[in-house]
Amino acid sequence: MEKENLNPTLVYVLAILGLLCCCIGGLGFVLAGIAFFIAHSKLKQVEENPENYDHSSVKAMNTAKIVAMSILIINLLYFGMTVYRIATIGWDEIMIQSETMMEEWGNQ
Repeated sequence: MEKENLNPTLVYVLAILGLLCCCIGGLGFVLAGIAFFIAHSKLKQVEENPENYDHSSVKAMNTAKIVAMSILIINLLYFGMTVYRIATIGWDEIMIQSETMMEEWGNQ
């Protein structure tokens, strides 16, 4: 009987897109969360029938799960920082700071 392979490509793609979306106020936690959920679900299937899956593909999926979890944590921390900044400084002040930085960058 041929063993089934797990393909972690989708998990990696979603996690990396989540990392790129971290710059948008930490909203990449949505994509990273989906990636983590997919990897976790696949690994739960492996726990039920470990003899049906190739060991190397299980290790690759476990690595993808760790990457997704790391990016999820980074995004959640950044999202928390963004919410904290909005609550303490205020949205208007953040926009003024952003405009000032853009003007400085444009003058260089």
